[in-house]
Amino acid sequence: MEKGRRFLFVAAENDALPECKAGGMGDVVRDVPREIAARGDVALVVVPSYGRLHQGGRRVAGLRFSLRGKPYEAELYAVAPKREVAGVSHFVIHHPEITAGEIAHMYHHDPEEPFYTDTIKFTIFCTAVASALRQGCFGAIQIMHLHDWHSSLLLFLRAFHPDFQELRGIRIVYSIHNLAIQGIRPFSGNYSSLETWFPGLPYDQAALQDPRYSDCMNLMALGIRLSDAVHTVSPSYKEDILKPSRPPEFIGGEGLEADLVRAKKEKRLFGILNGCNYKNIRTAEKGTLFPNTVRAIFRWLQMEDKKYKADFLAHTGEKVIGLMDTPPKMVCSSVARLTEQKYYFFRRSPESLEYILEKLDRLGGIYMLLGTGAPEYEDFFRKFSYRYPNFIFTNAQDEDLIDSMYLETDLYLMPSLFEPCGISQMLAMRNGNPCLAHATGGLKDTIRHGETGFLFGGATYGEKIENLQLVFDQAVSLFFEDEAAWKRMKALASKERFTWKKSVDRYYRDLYALKQG
Repeated sequence: MEKGRRFLFVAAENDALPECKAGGMGDVVRDVPREIAARGDVALVVVPSYGRLHQGGRRVAGLRFSLRGKPYEAELYAVAPKREVAGVSHFVIHHPEITAGEIAHMYHHDPEEPFYTDTIKFTIFCTAVASALRQGCFGAIQIMHLHDWHSSLLLFLRAFHPDFQELRGIRIVYSIHNLAIQGIRPFSGNYSSLETWFPGLPYDQAALQDPRYSDCMNLMALGIRLSDAVHTVSPSYKEDILKPSRPPEFIGGEGLEADLVRAKKEKRLFGILNGCNYKNIRTAEKGTLFPNTVRAIFRWLQMEDKKYKADFLAHTGEKVIGLMDTPPKMVCSSVARLTEQKYYFFRRSPESLEYILEKLDRLGGIYMLLGTGAPEYEDFFRKFSYRYPNFIFTNAQDEDLIDSMYLETDLYLMPSLFEPCGISQMLAMRNGNPCLAHATGGLKDTIRHGETGFLFGGATYGEKIENLQLVFDQAVSLFFEDEAAWKRMKALASKERFTWKKSVDRYYRDLYALKQG
């Protein structure tokens, strides 16, 4: 018989399951339940099926509820994770309208009506989760931990829906992974609006209203306003988002700073750094970086959905084969989704990327960048790849190759415009590889300039670009001119430990308001 308190994690991503991750949220939802189980408590995790994750699972229940004034039925499945952990169980919700999107096979890209499709599927998902709780499918839950706007509708159901009174007995905490993505949709007059899905249900419009668009709800704001505790994934990001944004010099509260200041005054806002996994790590073999790149490219060339970029993949493969014959003297790398958050500096100021590549070229170095994402960013980097032989842009995703990049890079680059926490810098440092990063959010909480890596900043945008280049020069000079100092930096980076035990200690005390189990 299970013992301990029962926690339910509700999120859009869970990297404990195959192909259920787009970003750092997936790592958190994989790792925190494991740490909770290690303390003798019970963790359950539920995510959408996206039309595929339920396959091969065990059907637990049919979930009946009402939406759009009509009866709906979804299905709850128990599914096997990539690695079984005692005390952790994984579930998915299946419904025909909870479909896979083009972003990581999860999210939809709706440029003309942002969040249109995703709001539909996450409305169904959250209502199905509430129905599973009402039907007792998860047992008696004491703590429910929600992640980003995709799951915040559960707080709306707790506050306003008479069918889900059971939610009022559960402490609900809310983690912000990326405040910039807020889930804004109209209250009415649209298929993807609140009143379409919950016709006739009374609610407090002020509790849901976007601060800029009075006719819209803001699901990120809802999570901040209605949860019992609000969590940001690093202490510095918490401080950043209490202040208004001044893009591109500073990315702060993105219009929600007043709500966050109020949460802080109410002693509901906590900044707790994400941890990193230092156990059961996928490991790459040293010396396989370029062979793994070629293997991945050949695999992609045979895939039907990659045919449209076959010429570019072949171009990249030709570059890498040359590097197998003549290895570079220095490898810089980045692994990230190709978005404004990650690469705004390069796209707005291409001369900064040109500076890095030309400097590396003179010294026999290369810059490897792996990722997919926004079409305009993919196009930008493809054009650079054709111009610069030492820029290896791998426009796809592959876990083996990513592991090799984290293992064999000499300097890891993270020029993020903002970074709530960041996991890449922790993964690179875990392998003893220094990082060069923008001094923002979780990056400045984890990298010590001149000791474990390099940070650049500045009061103005122009200063930031200038300092990016100056700090890159410092890093390259240290690498080529002072081997002993570089080895010391690598050793210090490898000793850094951002453990989930330390983070979850704070979760229990501040977020969950529980004594340690």
